[in-house]
Amino acid sequence: MSQQDDLFDYDEGDSVKFIRNYLPQELKEKFSDDDINYIIDLIYEYYEEKGFMDDEADDEVNIDEDELIDYVIKNAKRNGFTNFEPDEIQFVVQGELGYCDSLGMFEE
Repeated sequence: MSQQDDLFDYDEGDSVKFIRNYLPQELKEKFSDDDINYIIDLIYEYYEEKGFMDDEADDEVNIDEDELIDYVIKNAKRNGFTNFEPDEIQFVVQGELGYCDSLGMFEE
């Protein structure tokens, strides 16, 4: 993921569609596109804090999914994003990881 070229295949609209398809039926209408994009922003804040987005980063990136989810939940709650339960936010994070995996962003 550290290779900046990988990010050129990333499309925010496609990511939201992918996540919506990933969500359980009861959550599809609960999350707005803005809600999903906010969670995606928090995911990329985590990546930046970890140095995954740096040009000098190693080719191999190991993402601790539990750590990422905890980071997103903690920061969402701290910023007043309290309309969702942690397990609901977790579905969005996992959907985003699935989208990135479908693009090959996590491959060596």
